[in-house]
Amino acid sequence: MTRAYLTPHRALRAAILALAVSIAGSSLSLAGETVEIKMLNKGADRYMVFEPEVVRIKPGDTIKFVAADKGHNAVTIKELIPTGAEPFRGKINEELAITLSTPGVYGFRCDPHYTLGMVGVVVVGEPANLDAAKQAKLPGKAGEVMTRLLGTL
Repeated sequence: MTRAYLTPHRALRAAILALAVSIAGSSLSLAGETVEIKMLNKGADRYMVFEPEVVRIKPGDTIKFVAADKGHNAVTIKELIPTGAEPFRGKINEELAITLSTPGVYGFRCDPHYTLGMVGVVVVGEPANLDAAKQAKLPGKAGEVMTRLLGTL
C-alpha cells in the first residue's frame, strides 16, 4: 500500500484552490438580487400600471423595469425618494435597471400616464422616509393610487 504525501508544492496549490473557491463563493453571495417590474397597458385590476406596484428589496438589490408594453418609462417622483438617493429616469419604450442602495421609500411614475395613476413604490430596507412620503401631494389619480400604495406599507 502506498501513501500519498502532500509535497510543499501540492500543499500550496491546494491552499490557493481553496482560497479561490472561498473568494468566488463570497462574491456570489455579495451580489444583489434583481426584481422585475413590468410596465403594462392593462394590469389585473386597471389600465396603465406597473406590476407589481409595490416591491420590497434589500439595499444593493436591482430593480429592472421591463418594457412589456410600448409607450412607458420609469422615473422617480422627486418628493418620494430618500434624502441622499439619486433619482432615475428611463426612456420611453426602454428597459431600465437601477441598483438602489440608500434605504427608504422610492416613488416612481410613468411620465405619459402619470395623471392616469401609473405610479409605484419600491421600499429599500427600512422605509425611513415613509411619513414624509405620505405628506407628498400628487396630482389626480396618481395621488389616489399613491395614497393607497403607501397605506399598505
